[in-house]
Amino acid sequence: MFWFDPMYFVFALPALILGFWAQMKVKSAFDKYSRVRARSGMSGAAAARRVLDSNGLYNVDIQPVQGFLSDHYDPRTKVLRLSPQVYQSSSLAAVGVAAHEAGHAIQDAKGYLPLQARTAMVPAVQFGSWLGPLVFAAGWFLMYLTRGQFGGQIAWLGVLLFGATAVFALVTLPVEFDASRRAKRVLVELGIVSHDEIQGVNRVLDAAALTYVAGAVQAISTLLYYVFLLSGSRRR
Repeated sequence: MFWFDPMYFVFALPALILGFWAQMKVKSAFDKYSRVRARSGMSGAAAARRVLDSNGLYNVDIQPVQGFLSDHYDPRTKVLRLSPQVYQSSSLAAVGVAAHEAGHAIQDAKGYLPLQARTAMVPAVQFGSWLGPLVFAAGWFLMYLTRGQFGGQIAWLGVLLFGATAVFALVTLPVEFDASRRAKRVLVELGIVSHDEIQGVNRVLDAAALTYVAGAVQAISTLLYYVFLLSGSRRR
């Protein structure tokens, strides 16, 4: 069965290592700078409100949400949701993450194309991320049971469905990088953090960005593994 194929680890292991390293960096950076209070004394929620209002986004609501670093902006409801570690805290880590999420709201208001593309892809990704591997597996086994092309066609359909996940991960990269860039700039411009404090914000947001890179690498490596299996079986 293909999930016991040692070649899977050739494709997956680098992505798994990168993902583990990225998570460690995020935890380390957030833990460190969650203990460093911003001199402005603003909480994450207050910082996000200031950033939003400075861009005329008075209609965007800010709400607390449960979960560790579960912060996100919902472009459908125009709501920015912040985790307890960010909403209430006045640390450099908290205001950095809050400003980053506010950056997504600014992207939405300005019609930032990559964000629009990512939002439009969400239904397809939610569908393809779980169905794609199932369809691929069904096609793979059918192909070897019947020795026919029909199973291969089904497997390629699974690859296509899962491919939406890889494309989504790639589209996510410019969205996240741009939101961090906006956050770093506006935090200093509005005096929420000083020039010498921004280094801490940089480390938190740069570590968070690495997790999205790792996610993209993992999705692409899985997709390439599926293609490798099907291409090899076709040659045989």
